[in-house]
Amino acid sequence: MTSSEAPARPVATGIGSWPGESAREAVRAVRDLLVDGDGRGLPYLPETPGRGPGADLVGRAAGLLVDLPVDLQPSGWRLVDRAGRDAARTASLLREDLDELAEAYDGYSGPLKVQVAGPWTLAATLRLTRGERVVSDPGASADLLASLTEGIGAHVADVRRLVPGAEVVLQVDEPSVTAVLEGALPTASGYGRVRAVDPQDVARGLRELLAAHDGPTVVHCCHARAPLPLLRGTGAGYLALDLVDASPARWESVAATLEAGTGVVAGVVATDGETSGARAREVLTDGLERAGVAPGEVPRLVLSPACGLAGRSAATAVAVQQAVVEAARRLEDDLAG
Repeated sequence: MTSSEAPARPVATGIGSWPGESAREAVRAVRDLLVDGDGRGLPYLPETPGRGPGADLVGRAAGLLVDLPVDLQPSGWRLVDRAGRDAARTASLLREDLDELAEAYDGYSGPLKVQVAGPWTLAATLRLTRGERVVSDPGASADLLASLTEGIGAHVADVRRLVPGAEVVLQVDEPSVTAVLEGALPTASGYGRVRAVDPQDVARGLRELLAAHDGPTVVHCCHARAPLPLLRGTGAGYLALDLVDASPARWESVAATLEAGTGVVAGVVATDGETSGARAREVLTDGLERAGVAPGEVPRLVLSPACGLAGRSAATAVAVQQAVVEAARRLEDDLAG
């Protein structure tokens, strides 16, 4: 996966989260599973939310915000006037991640993926000082977008400094974008719903954030109703999707995405550890063929688990990631034959 050319072979990666409470173990497990020396794996900096607040998807992204301090309240992360101990803990956890990354990838050269909560998921989850969600206030949402974009730029620069040979792939996680578009988020009182955000505004925000990164980009949304036409219009290089139980209509939308020139990170391995590499390969090839696409005609295809692995045991996470690698190998053998 590079910015200048599509992968010449199926590539295996992960979505981002990993079980356990050790950053070192997570970073090295991912490295050992995906850095295989032949270009088939796309390693990533794992998130380990088991370490507590600040290591989770939202807390980690909130810690990247520039000039928008946050703190942890009983209702969740909230914008505040002055950063406190929660922000300090979040920064410390990220420094630990980066230290482990630098040590584990010393001398590494190749693609390396980092994941960050997207602006709409962050706006849907963070609270204003008065308790409402940031997404309920267009001005606050715009400020959040600008702050997050700047913070991601600094984060990517840190990764490049610590791993000079890395081509940083930016994955923007948007699990809440469907709820934002559908107006499904409850208000602070719980008696109403936050007004839906205009799809053009959602697409524009993602487009601006992605355009600020000068490397490959991925937008990840594992929601069953992930808005593929909107997401592929953001300029993302790839869309990461849960395709384990995808309907024929979803596969047709995947085919349209590929035909539009957007790559797909196909989540074809269930996270329960029960899917073999052979079965994952069948899910992918059958789905594509039903949609009228021959796998050999897909130049920009990456395989992954259906979603993150933080809720699983370490053994299950390893088995799932191994199944993804095996599926990529089997698919490569099919194409070669």
